[in-house]
Amino acid sequence: MSRSAHPAGPRHGDVLPEGHYQAPPADLNALDPKVWSRTVARDAEGVATVGGVDVKRLAAEFGTPAYVLDEEDFRSRARAWRDAFGTEADVYYAGKAFLSKAVVRWLHEEGLNLDVCSAGELAVALAAGMPPRRIALHGNNKSADELEHAVKTGVGHIVVDSYDEIERLAAIAARQGVRQQVLIRITVGVEAHTHEFIATAHEDQKFGLSLTGGAAAEAVRRVLGHDSLELRGIHSHIGSQIFDMAGFEVAARRVVGLLAGIRDEHGVELPEIDLGGGLGIAYTSDDDPREPAEIAAALADIVRRECAAANLDAPRLSVEPGRAIVGPTAFTLYEVGTVKPLEGLRTYVSVDGGMSDNIRTALYDAEYSVALVSRTSDAEPMLVRVVGKHCESGDIVVRDAFLPADLAAGDLIAVPATGAYCRSMASNYNHALKPPVLAVKDGAARVIVRRETEEDLLRLDIG
Repeated sequence: MSRSAHPAGPRHGDVLPEGHYQAPPADLNALDPKVWSRTVARDAEGVATVGGVDVKRLAAEFGTPAYVLDEEDFRSRARAWRDAFGTEADVYYAGKAFLSKAVVRWLHEEGLNLDVCSAGELAVALAAGMPPRRIALHGNNKSADELEHAVKTGVGHIVVDSYDEIERLAAIAARQGVRQQVLIRITVGVEAHTHEFIATAHEDQKFGLSLTGGAAAEAVRRVLGHDSLELRGIHSHIGSQIFDMAGFEVAARRVVGLLAGIRDEHGVELPEIDLGGGLGIAYTSDDDPREPAEIAAALADIVRRECAAANLDAPRLSVEPGRAIVGPTAFTLYEVGTVKPLEGLRTYVSVDGGMSDNIRTALYDAEYSVALVSRTSDAEPMLVRVVGKHCESGDIVVRDAFLPADLAAGDLIAVPATGAYCRSMASNYNHALKPPVLAVKDGAARVIVRRETEEDLLRLDIG
């Protein structure tokens, strides 16, 4: 949702846009299962629990802020995607959403493949034991060293993104005596209904090779001209946080059109297409995401129908859910530090984290839910803005929400659906220490990514 800029000045915050928030929920103590991970509940004392562990215990043992990841929920969502697509398709988890060695092991055990887009993500994948053949490497500007390492370690697919990269990769593969399997990433000219910064299939952006401008067809010619490259298929990704399947239908039609053109020009039917990821999740109760089985059936039907119309055998389909798996499985746990009412406006609730652990609100105008989780309350609802402790007025975690009017310093609040892109995009702004990631399951909690320390910061600063 776009927002108009306010005039600068000491009272610019008075200018509240119409409909800037919804009415308060009927029950502030309810934890909507649409936005919370599947094992979250309240115990008899009103304290929120996840995986059988209460949040007060987590805060006491591990401190706040902390990302709390529901392992059973993560695994069940991974299985749901795997089962929905079955053996006739490949599911690649998009590691950019959140990656750690523990997550890689879970993916391996649940039968998913892995998509990485940097040397660092590849290093984590290999260190955790993901078979290289089940890894795909993305990126619009892969370095020669990254490509060299990917080919040497046997990465299954490399998704090429430019003419330069095709030549670079072909030379590297030839030197190593390898015939590297590749997909070509194309831009199909689909305008996904999402934020400008996460829409990735329109023409004016950095990813892929244009279908309408002829660059995609030329990339096909160049790849087919290299003996060291094996062209397996075409890759398309139309954006992120998408609920409408119409964009995928248009993208699939245009990808299949390219496949038909390749057949007609080169006499080759490519065996794979990858339609990317980007399926949305519920950040608020108003969001209505689709289930994996529904998505799988819709995509398979679209591809079969378009291929039949083009007189092509249906290729093997790949998808890349990241947010759709990990996003709903985690929440961020904060301690309230100050509660500052602004008469006639709202109450500012400051927590011990902020934009260093969740930049998405500032970056994308992302909307989140929030709840008091260390207790229940019968107090009246108050309109709040949850903000962090950083030296930026844009340091906002939840722009507009309702919390109980008796909220006080020391209370624990939690923001659900923060499993995707929050830890991955975390920073050390103001030299903040990145929070830990805690995995909870069956009444036990463990650290899978530890909290940063001041020693970590000083170790990098060599003076």
